[in-house]
Order: sequence, then structure tokens, then C-alpha cells
Amino acid sequence: MRRAAMEIAILGWGSLVWDPRELPREGSWQTGGQRLPLEFSRVSTDCRLTLVIDLTHGEWCPTRFVMSRRTDIDDTICDVRAREGTTSRNIGFVDLGAGTGRGRSGAICSEIRNWCAREGLDGAVWTDLCPNFEDQTGNDYSVGNAVAYLEGLPKAGREAAFRYIRNAPHEVNTSLRRELERSGLLSR
Repeated sequence: MRRAAMEIAILGWGSLVWDPRELPREGSWQTGGQRLPLEFSRVSTDCRLTLVIDLTHGEWCPTRFVMSRRTDIDDTICDVRAREGTTSRNIGFVDLGAGTGRGRSGAICSEIRNWCAREGLDGAVWTDLCPNFEDQTGNDYSVGNAVAYLEGLPKAGREAAFRYIRNAPHEVNTSLRRELERSGLLSR
């Protein structure tokens, strides 16, 4: 027996919000997504520090959400995977009807499952890349080490990194972002 069409939210907090590209979605991004522990603690392939769920260094910040144009959780996972240029295992999801989910943290999956239930949604999908600052730089993640990393980038890389941080939704107010604003580095 085929399941009824699902109402599926896509959660976002970084470039997925301000640069969704061809991500199939209904309407615009809304505030009020599940609060998650976020920090700019992932070094991307182009050396930017990007936002990820970080259970160790993240600060609980509001996220945004948009409804998927799809009515099947697997299709939505594929859409987000394609937009993020990653594998399906780096995409988290919860499906309330099937009682299934996947994510690096069971606690985060539970938080998102509860948010879906409160919002009357059937499921949610999100990018679930891991922090990799230490692996990529050889240094423990700290605000000081992240600032030093950013300041050590070549000019073009530094500009791209700061642009990403500036473009992140304003409510994603992490320790690193506050330090960069306080020091004036983001306004350069």
C-alpha cells in the first residue's frame, strides 16, 4: 500500500538558505526551524569555514525551513544531497510516519522529530556534515584558532570565507561570528 503524500521540511542555516540554487522547494525560507548547535567549524573544499551541527563547539541557534516540493522523503534526501554535492549518508532525515531517521546524533534526530510533530509535519531533511576543523588544520577548534585560520588564508580565500559568514542568516549568532563582528574583521 502506498503512503499518502508527505509534508516535508528542509532545514537550513547556511548557504542552503541564501544560495539554494535549483533545490526544489515550495515558497520561501521561514524562520522558526528547530534550534540546533551550530558553529563555523567545517573547512570546505575551497577553504571557507562553513556552518555545521557541532555538538562540542556549537551554540544553539534558530534555523530556517522551507517546504520541499517533493512528497517522498527519499526524493527530498536526493534533492538536498545533490544541492550539497555530497553523499546521502551526509544528509539527515526523520520520517514520522515510518518511524525512521538518520543522523550523526540521535539526540538531534529526536529534537527534529519533536519539532516536526509540533509543526504538523511528516518529516524533515537537513545537511548533516561533520565538523572537520581539527582534521583539516591540525589544530583544535577554538574561536582563536578559527580567527587565526581565516586571517592566514590568501586574500581571495579570506574574502570568500568572510562573505559566507556575512551571508549566513543573522539569527545564526555563533561564538566565532560574534568575535569576527566585535573585532571588525567581518566589516573589512
